[in-house]
Amino acid sequence: MMAKTTWIIDDDIVSQFATRYCLEQSGNALSIETFSNAEEAIAQLEVLLTVEQPLPELIFLDLIMDEMDGWEFIEHLRKLLNGNRLPKIYILSAFVKSKDRKIAKTHSAVSGYFDKPLSRVSLSKVFASSSIN
Repeated sequence: MMAKTTWIIDDDIVSQFATRYCLEQSGNALSIETFSNAEEAIAQLEVLLTVEQPLPELIFLDLIMDEMDGWEFIEHLRKLLNGNRLPKIYILSAFVKSKDRKIAKTHSAVSGYFDKPLSRVSLSKVFASSSIN
C-alpha cells in the first residue's frame, strides 16, 4: 500500500510535533511533511503543480498563524488548483474564536475540524472515512 502524503501546516513547533507523533502512532502508511507557515506550503504546492507531482492527500491545518492564516491558505489553494479536487483538509485549532468553529463546520473545503492537540480518537475518525483507506 502506498503511503498517503500528509502535510501538517502549523507555526507552533510543539503542536507540529504532537500532530506528527499522533499520525505516526496511528499505524497508517503515511508520508508526513511539516510546514511552519502557510506560505511555505503554498510555495511547495506551486512546485508540485509545476513538475506535475502528486499533491498531498491530507492536510492538517492550523488556523491562527502569522502572515497567512488557515482560511487564507485555503483560498490560495483553491485558486492554485483552479477547480481541481482539493486535498482533504482537517482544521486543527485551539478554537479561541467560536466564529472559526462555525466556519469550519460549514466550509466546503474543510473535511473536518479538531481541537488541539490531535487525539487518537479524532484521528480514527479521519481514517474511518472511506475515501482515506
